[in-house]
Amino acid sequence: MNLFTGYEQYENYQGTPLAERVRPEKLEDFLGQEKIIGPGKPLRLAIENDELQSIILWGPPGSGKTTLARIIARMTKAQFIPFSAAISGVPTLKKIIKEALSQRKYHHQKTILFVDEIHRFNKSQQDAFLPYVEDGTIILIGATTENPSFEVISPLLSRATVYVLEPLSISDLRKILERALKDQEKGLGKYQVNLEPETLDFIVELAYGDARIALNILEFAVITTKPDKQKIRNIDIKVIEEVVQKRCLRYDKTGEEHYNIISALHKSMRDSDPDAAIYWVARMLEAGENPLYIARRLVRFASEDIGNADPQALQIAVSAMQAVHFLGMPEANLALIQAATYLAAAPKSNSLYKGYQLAQEDVKKLGPLPVPLVIRNAPTSLMKDLGYGAGYKYAHHFRGGYVVQEHLPKELKGKQYYFPTDRGLEREIKQRLESLKKKYNKNK
Repeated sequence: MNLFTGYEQYENYQGTPLAERVRPEKLEDFLGQEKIIGPGKPLRLAIENDELQSIILWGPPGSGKTTLARIIARMTKAQFIPFSAAISGVPTLKKIIKEALSQRKYHHQKTILFVDEIHRFNKSQQDAFLPYVEDGTIILIGATTENPSFEVISPLLSRATVYVLEPLSISDLRKILERALKDQEKGLGKYQVNLEPETLDFIVELAYGDARIALNILEFAVITTKPDKQKIRNIDIKVIEEVVQKRCLRYDKTGEEHYNIISALHKSMRDSDPDAAIYWVARMLEAGENPLYIARRLVRFASEDIGNADPQALQIAVSAMQAVHFLGMPEANLALIQAATYLAAAPKSNSLYKGYQLAQEDVKKLGPLPVPLVIRNAPTSLMKDLGYGAGYKYAHHFRGGYVVQEHLPKELKGKQYYFPTDRGLEREIKQRLESLKKKYNKNK
C-alpha cells in the first residue's frame, strides 16, 4: 500500500503550477546534488536497493528535497506516507503510527514517513516520532530549510543521517528551464517562445539557486506575454524585469542565514576587510534587515574587537546608530557603511573583552566580595567610626595625580584583568601604565 499521491492527481495539469508539473519522476532525471545522490553514492544506492534508513534532508527552498522524497515514494515497496508539519499535528501522526504498526505486524511491510518542514514541530512534538523511529516502525524522511542542529531534537538526529542539499548550480537551473520550455506534455512546449540565452541567464540569476522561483518566473513571463503575428512570444530581459518588479533576496531574519551573515560581517571587520564589510551590510539592508540591529552589532563590535586601541570607534558606531534613528532608511545606509568601514580599518584589540571575561569568572567563582574599607564612602559618623574611607588617598593631592592603594577585595589583591596591546592608542595606554608601575616600584 502506497498512500503517496503525486502526479496522478494532476492528470490534466490544469491550474497546476509549472514547478509542480515538471518535477522529475526518476533519479536519472533529477538534476543537482551530485555529492549526495550521484551515481554510486550511498544514498542513491540505498534508494535504488530499497534499503533506505531514516534521513533528514536539509537545504534551501527549491533545492529538491520534496522532489527527492517523491522519487523515493515511486521506487520503494514500503508504504509511503507524506505528512506536512505545517498543516498536520500529533493527532494525525498517531493515526499514521497506528497504521504503520498494523502494516508491520500483519503484512511485514515497512512504512516511510515523509515529514515536510519538520522544523515546524517543537521539541516535545518531535518526541512523538522517536520510539517508532528507534524500533523501526517508521523510516523517517524529514525535510527542512532550517539547521537541524537547532531545530531537530538530538535523539532524533542521532537516529537519522543528515544530508545537506546545496542551492542548485547555474548550469542545473539552466537545464531545468530549458527542459520546461521543450516539454510538450507538462511544460511550456505548446507555446512558441523566443528566449535569448542572456534572458535565460537573467532568470537563473534572479532565482538564487531555487528551481521553484526560476520556473515561476519563466511560466508567468510566458503566459502573460502576447504572441506576435507569427504566434511567437518574445521574452527579453525587460519583460522579466516587469514580471519580477524587484529582486527578493533570500534572507530569513530569524533563521540560520541571519546569523551566518551577521557572523560574516563581524569577522570581516575583525580581519580588517572593509570591502567585505560593505558587502555584508548591503546584503542585510537590501534584504530588509532592521538597520538598528546592524547598528547595535557595530556598537558591540567597537568595544569587543577595537576597544581602547581606537576609542573613537565606539563614538562612530554610536553616531551611526543615532543617524539611523534620525534619518531612517534608506538615507541612513551610508552612515552604517561609514561606521562598518571605519571599524574594519581601525586597529584591533580584544583586551576589554578578555578583561571582562576574567573579572566575570572571579565574580562567579568568589561571589560578592566586600569593598575594601579604604575606598568606601563615609557619609555618616557611624560609617567613619567603622573605618569607612580611613586612610584614603586623594589622587589629585599627589604628584602626577597617581597614588597606590588597594582597590580590589583582599582575595584579589594584585590581580590584573586589563592587558593592553601594542596596537593603536592602546600602545600609549600600555606605556603609561607600565611607567606608573615602574615609578611605584622604584619608590616602594
